[in-house]
Amino acid sequence: MADKINVKLVLELRQANMSQRAIAASRHAALVNVYYEKRGLDRDMILTLGNCGFIEKNQPVVFNGFTGSGKSYLACAIGRQACMQGFRTRYIRVPDLMQLLSEASLDVHGRAKLLKKFSGYRLLILDEWLLNDMTESEQHFIFELIERRYDCTSTIFCTQYKREDWHSRLGGGIHADAIMDRIVHTAAWVYSGDINMRELQAKGAES
Repeated sequence: MADKINVKLVLELRQANMSQRAIAASRHAALVNVYYEKRGLDRDMILTLGNCGFIEKNQPVVFNGFTGSGKSYLACAIGRQACMQGFRTRYIRVPDLMQLLSEASLDVHGRAKLLKKFSGYRLLILDEWLLNDMTESEQHFIFELIERRYDCTSTIFCTQYKREDWHSRLGGGIHADAIMDRIVHTAAWVYSGDINMRELQAKGAES
C-alpha cells in the first residue's frame, strides 16, 4: 500500500512540474523529520505550513535564506503535502518561467495563455525568486500574474533576498510597489536557517 501511495505521489509531483531533483527531495521529505538542530528554523511554523491551512486562506509564503539553506527543499516538501491533500500545485524556477514568457511572446496569444495557465494553480511555488534582474516586460508579466492570483490562490516564494531588497530587485517604480503590496503584508515569512544544508549533507555522505 505504501508503495502504491508513493507511486501516485510521484505522478502528482511530476504533474506539478517539479524538477527531478525536487521530486527526489519531496519523495523522501517528511516535515516532521526536517533538520532543526542549531539551524534557527521555526519548527512550529513549518509544521503549521505543512497542514496547508495557508492555502485555504489564500496566503502567500516567503522562504528567505542564503544559498544552500534548504529553501527549495522546504517549499517542495510543502508542495508534496499540498499534492497529498489534493491541491493543484505547480513548481517552477523563475528563470524558467521567464524563458517560457520569452517563448510565449512569439505568439500573439502566447502571453495571455501563459498568464491563464499559471494563474490557475491553487499553489504555485516560485523558486529562485528575484535571482535575476527583470526587464520591463518581465516585471509587467509578474505584476499581472501576482494580481490574478492575489486573494484567491497561494504562492510560495523562495529567495535569497530580504524584504528591504525586493523593490530594487523588482526593477523599482509603481509595478514593483504593486507587486510587493500584494505579497509582503499578508505573507508568512520563514527564515530557512543558519546552516548550509548542502554542505552538511555532503559531510554526512563522506563520513
